[in-house]
Amino acid sequence: MLAQKSPSRNDMGSFLTVDLQSTPMDQRKPPATEEGWYALHDCRSIDWDAWREAPQRVRDRALSEGIGFLDAYEAVEDADEGQTAVYTVMGHKADIMILHLRPTMGDLDAAERHFEQTEFAAFTEQEFSYVSVTEASGYTEKSREYFEGEVDDDSGLAQYIQARLHPDVPDEEFVCFYPMSKRRQPDQNWYDTSFEERAAHIKRHGDIGRGYGSEVSQMIAGSIGFDDWEWGITLWSDDMRHIKELLTEMRFDPSTSQFAEFGPFYVGRKFDPSELPAVLAGQRVPTDDASVPETPADVAEHEHAPADAGASHSHAEEPTASGAQTGAHAGGDTDSHGGTHPGSASEGDHPHSEESSDEDDSGSSSSSGGRPDVSADFEEIDDAAQRLGRLGLHEGDAYDAGDYALVFHSSADAEDIVDDVSDLESNFDHYDRHVQTAVRADSGQTYVVSIWTAKDAAETAAGFLKDIDGVDEQLGGSLGEGVEGSETADDSDAQAAESSQSIRETLESAGVYAGQPHGEDVYALVVYSEADAETLDEEVTDLRSAFERYDTHVQTTVYGDTDGDVAAVASLWDTEDAAQTASDYLTDLPGVVGRHGEGDGFGTMGMFYTVKPEYHEDFVEKFDTVGGLLKEMDGHRETSLLFNHDDENDMFIASQWDSQEDAMAFFRSDDFSETVDWGRDVLADRPRHVFLA
Repeated sequence: MLAQKSPSRNDMGSFLTVDLQSTPMDQRKPPATEEGWYALHDCRSIDWDAWREAPQRVRDRALSEGIGFLDAYEAVEDADEGQTAVYTVMGHKADIMILHLRPTMGDLDAAERHFEQTEFAAFTEQEFSYVSVTEASGYTEKSREYFEGEVDDDSGLAQYIQARLHPDVPDEEFVCFYPMSKRRQPDQNWYDTSFEERAAHIKRHGDIGRGYGSEVSQMIAGSIGFDDWEWGITLWSDDMRHIKELLTEMRFDPSTSQFAEFGPFYVGRKFDPSELPAVLAGQRVPTDDASVPETPADVAEHEHAPADAGASHSHAEEPTASGAQTGAHAGGDTDSHGGTHPGSASEGDHPHSEESSDEDDSGSSSSSGGRPDVSADFEEIDDAAQRLGRLGLHEGDAYDAGDYALVFHSSADAEDIVDDVSDLESNFDHYDRHVQTAVRADSGQTYVVSIWTAKDAAETAAGFLKDIDGVDEQLGGSLGEGVEGSETADDSDAQAAESSQSIRETLESAGVYAGQPHGEDVYALVVYSEADAETLDEEVTDLRSAFERYDTHVQTTVYGDTDGDVAAVASLWDTEDAAQTASDYLTDLPGVVGRHGEGDGFGTMGMFYTVKPEYHEDFVEKFDTVGGLLKEMDGHRETSLLFNHDDENDMFIASQWDSQEDAMAFFRSDDFSETVDWGRDVLADRPRHVFLA
């Protein structure tokens, strides 16, 4: 019997080689990718208990800094290019979501830390965040041509891919963000399938997405190595049902049902930074200007910038890229939004899509990203008033002397552009300096007319009007001289200072809440009486009980001075009509000798202060010091410090001056500003200035 031969070392090597060669070890082919802007989805919850308990002055300062941050970042004052938008978030996961898109990760890093420096951030907690980078990848033959450099940079496909990498955040009302990954189970491993199989999945998935192209916009951002999931998907639509329908249909596609894993979904609604007070007040947003709570930022014309940015940025009066973008692109193609649609070109390993197989390079051209160009040149003319007259627009009815008009000719029929112009007008109406914008026809010609109270506002509006279909000739000119046109600069400044708006702005800049004199705020009446405070208090108690039956009543309070020489009754109301009606009852109180603001001179109507009890004496001493300064000021007649009969820490200061300008000189003085700054630590609430009803 022959002995079995043991395998030699060479035989063993041959055996192992054969065994290894029989095991499949193919390297799977990843798609080519290109990256664009870095993205941060920053989801925050509000500490509602802390917000409710905070003093009003702290809330005002937090809102001002929050609006300032969001305004500045929406204006991309921190970087060369990018986008920022803010959304409410519904449900328990968060309250707001700030979306930043920036060229570098350093930009995102600074943005996140800069927000934490604001007082508003102190009332928030970061519940969720996601870091990614916009991505385009190629599975189809045409996209591979782009990545292989076979497509011209100015081709429709190349521009489209660049728009995906540098998107404009669209103006759709709703946002839906969620992270996702491809499944890696033994029998369902996306990364173990061949390139051809993955490409087939992507194409079929894209066919579904293209069916929703006019209803849903999207942004795809890759996050492999950046975050816990592999992609971040952001969808926008004006109807959340479209997003639901899209995702439902895609769930039944094998590329999702077999290979997709999803993270948490965040759904919200877009709002303008100026509406942050409305969001915190529980109001519906978007909202009209009249229902947005007044904040220091509103009065300061929303001029804000990051601490390290050199320039400030105004949102309150001039149309901006973010403010008028919807109207500027009304009726345009989807590329003008910058947000891509499901099923569009160059998307990668995510639950959406690839480009249409029949798309050619001459397809839609889109912007390469960044904010819309809002600059426009127009020819300056001297006969703007005459041109408007021929179009049926006349001084006194359609505009005031000193306004500025743009007259743009369009080769399009008036009926074809009226909707676009109407959309623009709706956006322009958010700005105080807008008078009107309309389409006019004359002798078979079509004109777009836009009237503003100042040339610089009109110049900004021109950047949006130039995009109206068929616009060729672009003209602009002044509509005569306003009242101040014939006056000196000093006279002009004095006249401006005499407006109630100027009072409000001056006081707000010093940190004093000054109610809108003829707008959404309270109206105040004050009557003076020779009767003692005890007698007045009995009468006012009965009167207050009657007043409190009306929703428009805010408060009615008896104030007196320490010597008992002066007594006053202050009554605050939500509406002017209610205040005027109440005045009939107030003048029937015993010993009334006059009503504040009667006679010649100017009564500022007064300042209401609530002082922390431990600082009561300090405040009285400070008033004595300031009172001494007032006596030396030109035009000052009398200033009294009065105390609430029921609460000595509730105080009312009434002043009388020869003229409004004399009073404004004090409000603009360093002494007044220093006093207000001093008061921040001693007051229990922000001081309020109210105006005569």
